[in-house]
Amino acid sequence: MAETPSSMVPIGTPMPTFSLADANGKLWKLNQDKRGYLVFFICNHCPYVIHIAKTLNMVKKLCDAQEIEMVCINSNDTIAYPADSSENMIKTAEEYGWCFPYLLDESQKVASAFCATCTPDIFLYDQNQRLYYRGQLDDSRPNSGASDGSDLLAAMDSLESGKKPPDGQKPSIGCNIKWKS
Repeated sequence: MAETPSSMVPIGTPMPTFSLADANGKLWKLNQDKRGYLVFFICNHCPYVIHIAKTLNMVKKLCDAQEIEMVCINSNDTIAYPADSSENMIKTAEEYGWCFPYLLDESQKVASAFCATCTPDIFLYDQNQRLYYRGQLDDSRPNSGASDGSDLLAAMDSLESGKKPPDGQKPSIGCNIKWKS
């Protein structure tokens, strides 16, 4: 499995505007009244995403408590990678009990606008939709211990406390986004 790091977009970058449909075809739009916004780029088959799949539920609970809107986006080429199809997105969400929007970026324009490179790729924005944190969920990797979300959770607590973005943010590592030819 080839490791691809996140691109580490500059802190303060505005969040791209987007709306996407979920795997059932229901259109999702950003709620403008939140204290923060958390965007994950994930997919169904990536071992790095599978490794953190259950941790995402814990992150969602904290997002709800802190009034942060959380959304996950699958931008992989679903023709070349049918494991990432909308049907399999529904199955994956059910398997892990995900209760957050899991959206399909068929055109891959949203991933491109965010400069997303890997799965998982994580972007946390403040209430003004300015990038506050981008990087890894935690130091764990597949086959190297359980995921606890410590890096992201610390950044979320920092955001809630009104502190400046954390120093020393480490890139997320995962599979590359499967771009269309």
